Amino acid sequence: MPRRALDNPLVLAILGLLLERPMHPYDVLGELRGRSETQAAVITRGSVYDIVAALNTAGWIAETARLRQGNRPERTVYALTDAGRNELVRRLDEQIRNPRRDFTPFVGAVAYLGALGPDGAADALAERAERLRERTAADEQALADVLIRDLPRLYMIEAEYALHQARSELAWIDATIEEIRTGRLPWPAPAIQEGP
Repeated sequence: MPRRALDNPLVLAILGLLLERPMHPYDVLGELRGRSETQAAVITRGSVYDIVAALNTAGWIAETARLRQGNRPERTVYALTDAGRNELVRRLDEQIRNPRRDFTPFVGAVAYLGALGPDGAADALAERAERLRERTAADEQALADVLIRDLPRLYMIEAEYALHQARSELAWIDATIEEIRTGRLPWPAPAIQEGP
């Protein structure tokens, strides 16, 4: 299995899930999709199975059982090994200690916000803000519902962090819209393009 599979960001999530309990890859896929609605579309069955195979080859997980239910195909259950637990702790420690600049599609789009013109930029940002407010409200309710069930806060700390990020993005968007609409954000004149 190529080393590249071990560099996939899903490795950390899969190791973390297997820390919770042994699972077969299909369960891992379901858990990943269920816990990350925003990433569900990009988490494919093939990528999960490839990563699980690479983790097994690396010795970070090991087969613990093969189960068959009814006419379904046999499923291999994997558990975290000591080497896998050590790798999980190493990666967690490194990622928590070292902030990285993640280049998201939104950051890439904001870099060229000027192309929309002031009205178009303000309108696009306002629509994003509205959608983000709706999503944030739904996420806040979902988090509250989970915490009501006496689930330890630590188990949902990533959801809390994501909400703080969303609120921060909303504050920036609202402030930027205000600056555009009041003219405090200077808008350069469009460049004149010369013909051929």
